[in-house]
This record gives sequence, structure tokens and C-alpha cells, in this order.
Amino acid sequence: MEQRFFASDNSSPAHPAVLEAVARANNGHAGSYGADPWTAEAIQQLQQLFGTGTTVPEVLLAYNGTGANTMALRALVPRYGSVLCTGIAHINRDEAGAVQAAGAGRLCAVPGENGKLGPDDIRRWADDQGVEHHSQPAAVSITQPTEIGTLYSLTELQEIAACCREHRVKLHMDGARFANACVALGCSPAEAAAGVDMLAFGGTKNGMLFGEAVVVFDAETAGQLRYHRKQLAQLHSKMRYIGAQFTALLQDGLYLENAAAANAAAAQLAAGVAALQAPDVAVVYPVEANGVFLRMPAPAAQTLQQHWPFYCWEPGVYRIMCSWDTREEDIASFLRELKKECG
Repeated sequence: MEQRFFASDNSSPAHPAVLEAVARANNGHAGSYGADPWTAEAIQQLQQLFGTGTTVPEVLLAYNGTGANTMALRALVPRYGSVLCTGIAHINRDEAGAVQAAGAGRLCAVPGENGKLGPDDIRRWADDQGVEHHSQPAAVSITQPTEIGTLYSLTELQEIAACCREHRVKLHMDGARFANACVALGCSPAEAAAGVDMLAFGGTKNGMLFGEAVVVFDAETAGQLRYHRKQLAQLHSKMRYIGAQFTALLQDGLYLENAAAANAAAAQLAAGVAALQAPDVAVVYPVEANGVFLRMPAPAAQTLQQHWPFYCWEPGVYRIMCSWDTREEDIASFLRELKKECG
């Protein structure tokens, strides 16, 4: 049986259209460090996606998600500042302390609810403002979709953005799976990012080889970001290969098509698990994007992992991530094996 990975959407291949775009860009010489037509086109496309009638955001391309988050927060947060996030936030749990190591302040992690922060969390954290002995609240970081596959609604995002403005702190969004959120919410990228100061817009998990974009809505820090990008080794010398990938991903809405396929696969899996009615198997969190978190017996998980590698999220709970290329037959065969083990 062919092995299909549910461990991460990073396990998926690049989309053929992305590879074709890279091949086209790999023809002759071009300017380095972003001085090339592919990067210029990608930036223009992203500005059109996220711009409004009065605002055109700054856009900088970066190499990976950790780097994109770190350079964004470093531009937003002074060394004595603090960043509010959830305990499961990627910047807190899976980036090896990159934010702190880069001098982008101290992470203040709170439990959250269903993977999400709320205005009350922000208000409690903001009580430290002006206290000389405490790190100063400077930025809120949210992940959309969250690390457990849940979504902030547009109303929740508006409330968080308003609370950030009330307390004069910046709002950062880790959007490694931002396209999945746009599809699930049925809104435009500009609507999904309304009120955000900096967005790390993901490409790698959605059909690219590598590459992210930092979209800057905050005019105060836009001019600083490129220097943080350079210091943090995110300025790709042959930037055309990131730019070309983005042009393909954004062309004719491919980024949404890919995200929709991943979301649909997760929904198919969740529905299939519910139909099994197996007493020892359950979906733990609401399935709102492309991730499914399953509670199942460890022996069953170990058997399934032989053909469909996936991660243990916490004792007894396993993370299943669907990708742009996850097929209906992948889900069907996984469900058959799950029924065999637990049905």
C-alpha cells in the first residue's frame, strides 16, 4: 500500500502549476534579492488581494513560517515588550524560542478556549501596561486557523482587533493556513485580515515548495521590516523562485482551490468517523479547516501510522492533517482500517 502522510500538510508535494512556474523562472539571469519581475508580480498580486480602497499594504516575501513570524514580531515588539498568545501557538510551542532569541520580546502564553484568544485575555494581559517591573504588552499573536483546526469568526476577529486598538497594542496573525480560513469563512483575504497589523501568509502548506509572505498593514513598522528580514536570514538571494511560486498559487484562485480540497478532505474524514459510531473513537475539536483531531486507542493509532503517518498531539489524541492533494480514496481507506481496528 502506498504511504500517504497525515502528519502535516508540509508532507504534500508542490502543485504542478507551481513547479511549472519555477521552471519558467529558471531561464537566464535575473536581478537578485527580489529585484526581478516574478517577485514584483507576486507582490502586486498580494497587494491587490489584501488592499482596500484607501490602503495598499507593504508585502515582503520570506523563506519559511518561523522566519516570517519572527521578523514580523521583531518589527512590532520592543525588546522589553511582551507578546500575548495561546499555549499551543506555533510561536510558543514549535519554533524553539525563535521570537525570544531574536529579541522580539517575551511570550506570554495563556490557555485560550478551543485554541483561541479572546478580548478578556487581552484585557488581563494589558494590565501590565506602565508597570516598570513587567514586560510591556506590545502585540497579540493569533493563529488563523488555530493549531487545533478551529477558526476565529469574522466577528471574533473584529472584537480582538478593536480590543488591541483600545489598549494600543499591535495584532499579528500567523496565517500559515490562511487560505483554508478564507475558504471556510467564505470571505476575501482582505476581509479575513481586517484589523490585523501584520500577517504571515502561508504558501508552503498550500502547494508551494517553500515561501511565505509577510503582509504589512501597519504603516509605522512597514519601513523597518526589510532590515529584520535581512538580519533573520529571510532575504532569499534568488527571490525569483519564491516570487514565481506565489504568482502560480495566486493565479486564477489556485490557493483557494487547494485549500478547499484540503478542507473537504477533513470534513469527509470527520463525517466518516461519526458514521463509524465506534465507542473508542471520537473527533475532539470542531473540524473547521483541514485538521481533524481524533481520540483513539494507542494500539489502533500505531497500526494506522504504519501506512498513514500522523502525530500524537496529546496522550490519546492524534492530529490528522489533510493536504491539497489528499484524495477521497485516502480518506476512505483510512476509515476502513480505522473501522477494522476500532469498529
